[in-house]
Amino acid sequence: MFKKLLIANRGEIAVRIIQACRELDIIPVAIFSEPDRESRHVKLAGETWKLEGPPNQVYLDASQILELAQKAGAEAIHPGYGFLAENGQFAEDCTRAGITFVGPAPDVIRQMGSKVHSRQVMEKAGVPVVPGTIDPVTDPEKVKEIASRFGYPIAIKASAGGGGRGLRVVRNDNEVETALAGAQREGASYFGSPEVYVEKYLDKPRHIEVQVLGDNHGNVIHLYERDCSSQRRHQKLLEETPAAKLDPQVKEKLLEAAVRGTRALGYTSAGTLEFLVSGEDFYFLEMNTRVQVEHPITEMTTGVDIVKEQILIASGEKLSVSQEDIAQRGHSIECRINAEDPDKNFMPNPGTISDYVEPQHPFSRVDSASYPGYQVLPFYDSLLAKLVVWGRNRPEAIQRMRLALNDFVIEGVKTTIPFHQALLDDPTYQAGEVHTAYVEKEMMPGWKDIKVRSEKKNINASRGSTLKSVGTNGESSGARTYEVEVDQKVFKVQVTELVPAGAETGETAGTRTPARRAARSARSKPGASGEITSSMHGLVKELLVKKGDQVKSGQRLIVFEAMKMESDIVADMDGTVGDIKVKVGQTVERDSLLLTIA
Repeated sequence: MFKKLLIANRGEIAVRIIQACRELDIIPVAIFSEPDRESRHVKLAGETWKLEGPPNQVYLDASQILELAQKAGAEAIHPGYGFLAENGQFAEDCTRAGITFVGPAPDVIRQMGSKVHSRQVMEKAGVPVVPGTIDPVTDPEKVKEIASRFGYPIAIKASAGGGGRGLRVVRNDNEVETALAGAQREGASYFGSPEVYVEKYLDKPRHIEVQVLGDNHGNVIHLYERDCSSQRRHQKLLEETPAAKLDPQVKEKLLEAAVRGTRALGYTSAGTLEFLVSGEDFYFLEMNTRVQVEHPITEMTTGVDIVKEQILIASGEKLSVSQEDIAQRGHSIECRINAEDPDKNFMPNPGTISDYVEPQHPFSRVDSASYPGYQVLPFYDSLLAKLVVWGRNRPEAIQRMRLALNDFVIEGVKTTIPFHQALLDDPTYQAGEVHTAYVEKEMMPGWKDIKVRSEKKNINASRGSTLKSVGTNGESSGARTYEVEVDQKVFKVQVTELVPAGAETGETAGTRTPARRAARSARSKPGASGEITSSMHGLVKELLVKKGDQVKSGQRLIVFEAMKMESDIVADMDGTVGDIKVKVGQTVERDSLLLTIA
């Protein structure tokens, strides 16, 4: 067994790996960027090393990370998820440096990292794949030709992509060029490759994935399935296991196919095969050659510590369990609590957490690196915490999650907690009939009314130790709490100063995305300044206009990236583009002037 292991990651997953190391008597080594100096994973580690360089790049600096691992005397590196976790070259560099990479072999990572190649491998193994191209495409006309063969909608996907990055859904010929360019741009930006491919897009499938484990002794097992259909922008918001209303015969075939595909690869370590399920048919989507964000729900229902298994496998041990040992017990749900504003199309919301209190409930678990005073940085993913509950059945798990969400206090930044509360109250979700497009296409268009109904339903659902006071913008409202006694009964009363009618909410033009244009156009024009600014630290990905162009209110001006998300910056008035203050590839600070409209 290893004596010392370096964690090439940050945040909650680094904290999770540290805990596994402690249980295995391994010294965990943390690395950190300068803004992460006070982070929880740094404080918990047995040894810490600072990364030099720009904070948005240092966790991808493979050579520096390897150098620090050697200086620390680490025998192994655990990459977590994101960053270098699915980088075959990094895995190979670790091996050459005499350091064990906690994950599959480099060639396996490369095979599954290319969506084109992974489709070929799975087809050969007899695993069904979505109809589409096997070779990469670069020409918009070729894309249109493929679409005419399969029929719209189609999906253009970055070959090296994952997690919803580098994916564009196209519904007609007019959208092809923009979608192709966007998928290529994200592929190059996030994964270092602009290569894309095309496949048939299934409009209302379920996203079901299978957790697998393989060791270096030829043993392969599955840990059953997870339903990840509750998504926005093809990124998961809530996951659960077992998958509700999944036909038992389909489930059996799905699990068998996942194990068959894993064996065909000679796969070692923890991995996840993702599928789209439509009726009685299922299709391979991709394989993630790493630990998944949502692994805790599988741990809750099987009792298997997936992170410890990864480390044990990497050290040469056999799997500690066999397929016969594994059974699903009860039901588990995970809510990804992100620093995002559901009222504004899940726009990222970096800032400082002023208050943070986790729910202290039986049968609940919180994986997080957050605390009061924690800085939610604009350089990294928006995930703050993973709230996980277990119940003997699905209705009990749903009720426990509702109560846990109600007692989860995060103030200072906007979060997805109101969304999760509303989703759990949603009849379609409760019936187990959510598909991958449900949240965006069917739930969010009526979000304002749904949120109000949910808030009324949940206001008295819990009387936790902390009485929350949250305003309509998701931040602390500054309410004062009093106890009033009437005939021996004690009432808790909050007095809150309301925002004056007609007051601006502080939304800047630089934060508006297409989903908010209709709402914006319905408002009066006096707030339009013609000065387009950024609402947060971020990167200019693409300029869509030039000086002198005539633009309309709501027209796209700039593609902007913040917290690993792209959004459109739009015009706040009709007029002529004046000075453009930024260039493509430029990093800008919050409230920076991007361009003017006269």
